[in-house]
Amino acid sequence: MPVEMAGKKSQRSREAVREAVAQAGGIEEAVAPGRRSQDPFTGELRRRAILPLLVLHLISEGPSYGNQLIERIGAMTAGVLSVNPNTMYPLLRQLESRGLIEGEWEHPERRSRRYYSLTDDGRAEYARLVDEVRPFLDSVKSSIDEIVREVYGG
Repeated sequence: MPVEMAGKKSQRSREAVREAVAQAGGIEEAVAPGRRSQDPFTGELRRRAILPLLVLHLISEGPSYGNQLIERIGAMTAGVLSVNPNTMYPLLRQLESRGLIEGEWEHPERRSRRYYSLTDDGRAEYARLVDEVRPFLDSVKSSIDEIVREVYGG
């Protein structure tokens, strides 16, 4: 299969998964109006230490601040895993209090961006999470690939 066709098929698959996730949320809201939607994909991703893994991964590439991490995670996951400040900033404070990251204000004389860097303990925790989370990510990928194959063929 030519590379261009494979790329288009891959893009269609990603769009199909995003649409399926959005539809699942919409169906759940119709069935249980007023209840907070807990999407089966991203809900489990959050519970499985995916967010700390992604944060530690991105910070391992260089110092980062909260909004930058939010944007990078959204872009990395094509919006499937969206993170809001009410989730990100408590997580950053928790990781900092555990000694996994350390933050420094861009302008210490006033509150500005707080850039976070990985500590030695943070590098060890990152390595641990990489090993621990991989089997779960592989199973999610396999399940989504099977859904796409079943529904869209191929």
